[in-house]
Amino acid sequence: MTKPHVLIAEELSPATIDALGPDFEIVRCDGANRDELLPALASGVDAVLIRSATMMDAEAITAAKGLKVIARAGVGLDNVDVDAATKAGVMVVNAPTSNITSAAELAVGLLLASARHIAPANEALKGGKWARKQYGGVELLDKTVGVVGFGRIGQLVAERLRGFGMEVLAYDPFVSAQKAGQLGARLVTLDELLAESDFITVHLPKNKDTLGLIGEEALTKVKPSVRIINAARGGIVDEQALADAIAQGRVAGAGIDVFATEPCTDSPLFASEKVVVTPHLGASTDEAQEKAGVSVAKSVRQALAGDLVPDAVNVSGGVVPEEVRPGIDLVEKLGRIYTALAGAVPVQLDVDVRGEITEHDVSVWKLSALKGVFADVVEVPVTYVNAPLIAEERGSEVRLITDPVSEDFRNITTLRGTQADGTQLSVAGTLTGPKMVQKIVGIDGFDLEVPLSNHMAFYRYEDRPGVIGVIGGVFGDAGVNIAGMQVARDEAKGTALVALTLDAAVPDELVAQVAEQVSLDQIKVVDLD
Repeated sequence: MTKPHVLIAEELSPATIDALGPDFEIVRCDGANRDELLPALASGVDAVLIRSATMMDAEAITAAKGLKVIARAGVGLDNVDVDAATKAGVMVVNAPTSNITSAAELAVGLLLASARHIAPANEALKGGKWARKQYGGVELLDKTVGVVGFGRIGQLVAERLRGFGMEVLAYDPFVSAQKAGQLGARLVTLDELLAESDFITVHLPKNKDTLGLIGEEALTKVKPSVRIINAARGGIVDEQALADAIAQGRVAGAGIDVFATEPCTDSPLFASEKVVVTPHLGASTDEAQEKAGVSVAKSVRQALAGDLVPDAVNVSGGVVPEEVRPGIDLVEKLGRIYTALAGAVPVQLDVDVRGEITEHDVSVWKLSALKGVFADVVEVPVTYVNAPLIAEERGSEVRLITDPVSEDFRNITTLRGTQADGTQLSVAGTLTGPKMVQKIVGIDGFDLEVPLSNHMAFYRYEDRPGVIGVIGGVFGDAGVNIAGMQVARDEAKGTALVALTLDAAVPDELVAQVAEQVSLDQIKVVDLD
């Protein structure tokens, strides 16, 4: 069997390669060089691992036929066209928690460096100047720090600064006062934070709401002794407004790691020795780089094994409980069976889940159902990434229905769809026994209990003697072994349904032969391999 090909487009830690393991063929290129990158992508790679220098834009994604995963060994995704990847069914993964400790520690370092004038004192002394009086600073003890953005990094910063005896204020519209209080911070408005803080440290994402948040207007509300720290994203703090405030004595100093345009070698902040600057070093530690590489390598392994990676940035669903994972494949197969039996995709699909499993979040099964429904009817590969988009484009809506009560099985999942012409179809399945055997347990109200097989056939007919024998004879004469058979009917001499599990695919001519010899209402063949 050919190993999946993984393109390493930038320098990554040895631990990243070790985390991939021996099951992949490693290909390398300089991702910053388009003349190397595009041919490497076009050579048929299954995944590409990048950092910040490789542009995975629409052109690169189009060139990478068969690409399944883009893995960014870091946090930001500015160099990945996530929309283009989603349309192409390519999963995008990153390492959102890999650098949080490093980023928090750098913010604290910048704060300390600003408070004690470490950078200009260092430069002066190395230049032969002993300037003790010129670079007197301030203590952190009993000072107030305002944390703008109280997510994971902001919370880590607060935790560390409390160790210096600082009072912590927090501004974050998405955090409750109770949560902030549990973490030792007092939740306040932005204006309150600006007015009361001796230090302000920014830990927000960059978006239309946060761009320029700490700008000219905000800087009119602060103490003249305040120091501003930004180790989050460039542009949240207006560099020109901050430089002007420092020059005018309205702000005492700043520590800045990120800039509106990067790489940055010319900023108005560079003119003041009251500002300590670093070239976006938040994630630049050995530990953060190793964590990022190992994290995305594990995601690549998971994705190329065909598993759902629920924390991928363009896959909805969240973390999947272990109890829910076995049902993902079952529900996908039910979706494929549904489309095979219906002969079309539904305009409305209900994923009806009943039983004990509903104690857990089963929302990921909506993705599985859509992936199965469209797998055999569209020209592009269907993935957990693009399945919702494909459904939207074709006017199919899906909803999840849960009920803790299941009368006949411990857990049962039913896909119930309505076609464009108003007809309805349902397919139900479950997992049974310690080996979690996948079974079909119902089709359109017919009760069954048939283990799923790669090759199956379903026949409907008016119940009468001799039909089963004819079907068995035709299959036997053709050399197709029937591994299992079950007959269900709605009433005696009413409509009957035959479900067959087979050892081989059913040729079209065999289907036609059965239809010719037996008057059948419906014949449907399903191949799941």
